[in-house]
Amino acid sequence: MDDVRMIEIKEDIMADNNQVAAGVRDRLCGQKTMLLNLMSSPGSGKTSLILKTIEALKNNLKIGVIEADIESKVDAEKVASQGIAAVQLRTGGLCHLDATMVTQGLDALAAQDFDLLILENVGNLVCPAEFDTGAHKNVMILSVPEGDDKPIKYPLMFSICDVLLVNKIDYLPLSDFDAAALRKRVLALNPKIKIMEISCKTGEGIRDWISWLTREIAAFRRG
Repeated sequence: MDDVRMIEIKEDIMADNNQVAAGVRDRLCGQKTMLLNLMSSPGSGKTSLILKTIEALKNNLKIGVIEADIESKVDAEKVASQGIAAVQLRTGGLCHLDATMVTQGLDALAAQDFDLLILENVGNLVCPAEFDTGAHKNVMILSVPEGDDKPIKYPLMFSICDVLLVNKIDYLPLSDFDAAALRKRVLALNPKIKIMEISCKTGEGIRDWISWLTREIAAFRRG
């Protein structure tokens, strides 16, 4: 049995994906369009944050949204109702987006002249962290009800993100969530990450998020 070959499927898949992701970034850089990859568990507030972002920026920036879910198009319909170009990617069971799927979303949007494209990834803290989507910035949401121990359980997600948004801080008085412990755990994994506390329900902290995003888009467009 010494002639049996071992094939590293995951390594091959990742290498192919990374090549496509680099092409996505080059394509969007040429169009001066920043792609933001938004990740979180289900129910933590991705769509709510996107709607808040659209509300704050739609008069000054051209925004498009690529939604991803295993089934349904409910989130894309919410975005489209705000007058924003949106496309729904239905993964049919896959728990993440890869760069090829993002390319399909860009083609469906006929992506051009956008200042910002927001990619709402499939809701979980495992698979989306493993695949480069071609995004220029990775952002994740952790909601207070999920608990402060998630960096211990899902370290890769916290390690690859540029920003952590701690959502539903209006729930803090009703929970035992330890914000100081969370910050310590996250910074031990990723010292460069920016951590912001927000509430999509009350609007607290949203201005800081919008300010950060606006600066990043301006810097990206300057090259």
